[in-house]
Amino acid sequence: MRFATRALIVLGAGWFIVLLCIAGWSRRASAGTADAIVVLGAAQYGGRPSPVLKSRLDHAFGLYTTNRAPQVVLTGGRRPGDLISEAAAGRRYLVRRGIPKDAMLLESAGRTSLASIQGAAQLLVHRRDSLAGPAVDAAQQAKPRVLLVSDPFHMLRLEILARLHGLTPLPSPTRTSPISANRAVLEYMLRESVALPTDLVLMLWLTLSGRTIDSASASG
Repeated sequence: MRFATRALIVLGAGWFIVLLCIAGWSRRASAGTADAIVVLGAAQYGGRPSPVLKSRLDHAFGLYTTNRAPQVVLTGGRRPGDLISEAAAGRRYLVRRGIPKDAMLLESAGRTSLASIQGAAQLLVHRRDSLAGPAVDAAQQAKPRVLLVSDPFHMLRLEILARLHGLTPLPSPTRTSPISANRAVLEYMLRESVALPTDLVLMLWLTLSGRTIDSASASG
């Protein structure tokens, strides 16, 4: 009983520290430039972005038009019943706002944050290596710098996952999301406090087992 009590206290303290870190990271925003803007997907309805996704896309548009990065990576797969992916819906929206198609890359397979970051990293690293040519040692090249666009509560998990996938992350949360404007933000922070350690455990298991994440069916 004594051991179980101590274990619960340690786990509870760890969880509370993670929650505090999530809240602290939600206030951070980088003023730097990057190689690309990575936009995390959210719901879309028949090709029309939801208010949450629209706020992220509008924020990415502002970053692009102020020359913070020359490329936009749109992530997000298709949910059951969707005709197009969240990434494709995002591209449609940004094309209508004036961003050229050739300035955007789509990661349209991932249905979780982990899968989306992994897919975006693969796209950017492949593009960097292709532009550098075969004569350049990939191990000596700088890690792609990315502006991460999502809701504030999402930033800590995204930064950690981006670093683990070979990117240099710069946080750039949107402050106009409807989630940030109501009391639901506390609920999302609580979810993040569980999702963050879950993703880290999943990545450790994948590394130790030599497996790769299935973007279409990963959970978390």
